[in-house]
Amino acid sequence: MAAEEYQRIADAVAAEIADGRLRPGDRLPTQRAFARSRRIADSTATRVYRELARRGLTVGEVGRGTYVRAAQHAPGPALAEPPAPGALHVNLELNYPVVPEQAALLATGLTPLLRPDTLEAALRPAGPAGTGAARDAAAALLAGTGLRTEPDLVRFAGNGRQAMAGALACLVPPGERLGVESLTYPMVKGIAARLGITLVPLATDDQGLRPDAVRAAHRAAPLRALYVQPTLHNPLGVTMPAERRGELAALLEELDLWAVEDAIWSFLKQDGSPGAGPGTAGPPLATLAPDRTFLVDSLSKRLAPGLTIGLAVAPASHTDRLAAALRSGGWTATGFALEASTRWMTDGSLERIVAAKRRDAAARQALVKEQLAGFSVHADPGSYFAWWELPAPWRAEMFLAAAARRGIAVTPAAAFAVAAEGAQGTGPAPNAVRLALASPPPALLSQALATLAALAHGSPDDSLPE
Repeated sequence: MAAEEYQRIADAVAAEIADGRLRPGDRLPTQRAFARSRRIADSTATRVYRELARRGLTVGEVGRGTYVRAAQHAPGPALAEPPAPGALHVNLELNYPVVPEQAALLATGLTPLLRPDTLEAALRPAGPAGTGAARDAAAALLAGTGLRTEPDLVRFAGNGRQAMAGALACLVPPGERLGVESLTYPMVKGIAARLGITLVPLATDDQGLRPDAVRAAHRAAPLRALYVQPTLHNPLGVTMPAERRGELAALLEELDLWAVEDAIWSFLKQDGSPGAGPGTAGPPLATLAPDRTFLVDSLSKRLAPGLTIGLAVAPASHTDRLAAALRSGGWTATGFALEASTRWMTDGSLERIVAAKRRDAAARQALVKEQLAGFSVHADPGSYFAWWELPAPWRAEMFLAAAARRGIAVTPAAAFAVAAEGAQGTGPAPNAVRLALASPPPALLSQALATLAALAHGSPDDSLPE
């Protein structure tokens, strides 16, 4: 048989994969069975299988066979305008931390779930309380961030945003006021809008949320709660020191306020984290003010972007109300994701993946330091994002468009700014952009940062399309 014929057969199999007749994870016949079904020689079947593997369409597992491989998706930018021909395609808007070893580690943890009896149990619905094993595992995980909590206080959501929505729905009735940092996580703005909550921007400094700003806003018109990111604030990268946390905890008690503490990035800021610098993040607010704080966390950043489980810890007085909010919003976790996550939390997989992501984040921050030397960039050396104050005469929106023409998506400060009550649109935004560092491969990230540095060194007029 001519060489072109085995390639033709490989083309036919590739077409079956492309149109969905063969799906990722499907097992191909043995080479001998394949040869019989196609009426070809065994040696030709071997060449077909080798060609499919060369094209990246299949993967062989020793002792198990040959499987259709999942498609590789390059992270593309969400650009406001199409990039110029030959431009890069780099997404520095969204943070999807992935390390090479995580898929193999996660696959090992899933193996027990493939047995019919365990799979049947995992496919049952899960309520907000999850299972006893899940609560124990989550409480042990949160202990690593400094929160010592009773497992029975843990509740589960489909993802971190849903855990956040459940907590806010519990604490802030429609029409009431929620204090937030003047630059805050954009999803909170969307959640508040859907829940009918009025956001009140509060001033920050280099130590995080300012207690005097909270007091002044509450004096002007009562706040019902605060949403705050004490550790690795997104987008500024600030971590609140222990003294400021203590002041804020005392203020919650004094003013009869609640707090929703976002701890989603806190796993990167712990003792021994590469590049994290001296000291620790300090105790969570939920430790300092346990009767006034809801803590929300997530597993997607720790594990994988396609695996979403949200965690929420409420005071015992509000655990049932939180569970009711999660149920009524349709925000509870699925049984399979909860069972898989419990196994990964207890078999060491999560711990090893987190360690790898801490090293990865530190290495990416080193690229920022190298490529953006001389610019005003604020970032924790162990985090996955950086805040870049642009040089004159650049404006953030102009820089955003110029970067887009080079195929690089970044996020302007306006996306994080909160408008004052009664104002239209966003609040006053600094002349800055946030860079999310986790998604592109390191070499591509370095190239993108070098491209942005060259752009910033030039003039906005130079960047205009001809």
